[in-house]
Amino acid sequence: MKKGFIIILILSVNVAKAQELFVYTEPASNMAAKSIGLRLNNYFMKDGQSGRINYHLLPEIMWGVSKHVMVHAEAFTSNGDGPFTVEGGSFYAKYRFFSIDGVHNHFRIAAYGRYSFNKSNIGQPAIDFNGRNSGYEGGLVATKLVNKVAVSASSSVLYANDNGSEKFLYGDKNRTAFNYTLSLGKLMLPKEYTGYGQTNMNLMLELLGQTTAGNGNTFIDIAPSVQFIVKSRMRVDIGYRSPLVKKLYRAAPRGCIVRLEYNIFNLY
Repeated sequence: MKKGFIIILILSVNVAKAQELFVYTEPASNMAAKSIGLRLNNYFMKDGQSGRINYHLLPEIMWGVSKHVMVHAEAFTSNGDGPFTVEGGSFYAKYRFFSIDGVHNHFRIAAYGRYSFNKSNIGQPAIDFNGRNSGYEGGLVATKLVNKVAVSASSSVLYANDNGSEKFLYGDKNRTAFNYTLSLGKLMLPKEYTGYGQTNMNLMLELLGQTTAGNGNTFIDIAPSVQFIVKSRMRVDIGYRSPLVKKLYRAAPRGCIVRLEYNIFNLY
């Protein structure tokens, strides 16, 4: 009886969390404590001028330090500047400091920060700490879950450094920018849980925006995606990002992501 109750409890947690594992953003919830996650992030981005498809491979490791804290480390590699090469990396940390939990619903708020370092060419005024720019980011994210639907919103401040000897040429006032996101996710399958072997399918829709502090130029993207979670450990994300508002220039605003992830639980 006790064993059956534990299994039901674990399955209900999987139902609650599956639809808030967003593809392009992080929710306020953390990964399980004492766990490690391994990711391969594959970005295929279309250059806006040449039409060439640039490939960015970003391997990532994640650590659930506790139920309140998680950290990520990520490496940046791509063929964006010619031959495929290592360009830099980033460190990300998130602290969940507020939570109201119920049965199949919760509301959570977390603070997060990122430091990125990069040696690639700076070819756009838009700031991207996920493979293009060096600098710092800090922000807040709030996530609300009700049954099978999750809504998450975030806001952050970014400051871009030079990429080593590669200078940021778009004015010191435009080194600062503001990011903001809105993400929706819904668990589509399974309709009812019966065991660990079932595969989750989630549909996501995300809005991703940035405004520079100096001149107020803005981009807003829309990013639909589908996500599969296999045996509660393996995850496959497929998404496509395209611009809605294009007043802030980016070299490659359109493209898709294919992410593979594997989680290891109860390490210690």
